[in-house]
Amino acid sequence: MTLFFKIIGGFFLDCILGDPHSIKHPVQRIGSYITFMEKWCQKMTKGDKKKEVIAGGILCGTTVFVSYFVIWGILYIAGIFHPLLRHGIEIWFIYRILASKSLVTETLKVYRKLKEEDLIGARKELSYLVGRDTEELSKEEVIKATIETIAENTSDGVIAPLFFIAIGGAPLGMAYKAVNTLDSMVGYRNEKYEYLGKVSAKCDDLCNLIPARISAFLILAVCALLGYDGKKGVEVYARDRYKHLSPNSAQTESVVAGALNIQLGGTHNYFGKPVEKPTIGDNIRSAKIEDIKRTQYLMYGSTILMIICIGLVYSMFY
Repeated sequence: MTLFFKIIGGFFLDCILGDPHSIKHPVQRIGSYITFMEKWCQKMTKGDKKKEVIAGGILCGTTVFVSYFVIWGILYIAGIFHPLLRHGIEIWFIYRILASKSLVTETLKVYRKLKEEDLIGARKELSYLVGRDTEELSKEEVIKATIETIAENTSDGVIAPLFFIAIGGAPLGMAYKAVNTLDSMVGYRNEKYEYLGKVSAKCDDLCNLIPARISAFLILAVCALLGYDGKKGVEVYARDRYKHLSPNSAQTESVVAGALNIQLGGTHNYFGKPVEKPTIGDNIRSAKIEDIKRTQYLMYGSTILMIICIGLVYSMFY
């Protein structure tokens, strides 16, 4: 069974099952390891900046190493018993690595609260998805934050994992998820993680360098298929794709902002402190609730297009 068909199987399972809360997600186990190692790092470095950078490198390296080789080991042992067992388990891991259905499920919770005109409830649901403070966000700010989450995670949660799975199967896909989890847990530019999370943040930037740009072009292609403003998407992408603290996040956000004719980004509070960010896109119109679903369509469309592209590459070389 080729890896391409395993990817199709994993994506199919993700579309059907999503993220069942009754089963502990591998990322949760990665997170538990990071938490354990972070406490060890804090204890060993005792506030020494140079030691924190070194400890952060050890944290990043061991997390990625363990994530890769645990999956590799499970698949190797499964293959000893029977190849079909290995294939089935790898499909299962690919499904658990992808996050398309869970991204839609979680952002729909915000969407439904907004449709019910429950702004407080929408803010609460959004708080589970973003790092910014949500208590004082307006309705439109909640919509924009949800759109930004979908746009960014189209790359981080779906296209980038597919990219690494296509190269190295489930083990490399899980290694990427480890990098992404590290960045989300310790990759902050604040007093606590400025030095401890430096290596993790840089590693995440490097790993997403190519996938983020692939994601942007895929979304642009889907814009044309869905009848969105692809011309504006190209214009805003060319102008605003680097308007973010991360070299990658604005790649997809700029395309979505242009395609929907809205403005994203701007200054928001994180942990009670304002963080200045440039705006992305043009304020042609106000963001509407249905723009959340439009962004979800872009995510699913680009995912399907990515899988088709992987299939074409495999047909040429395998």
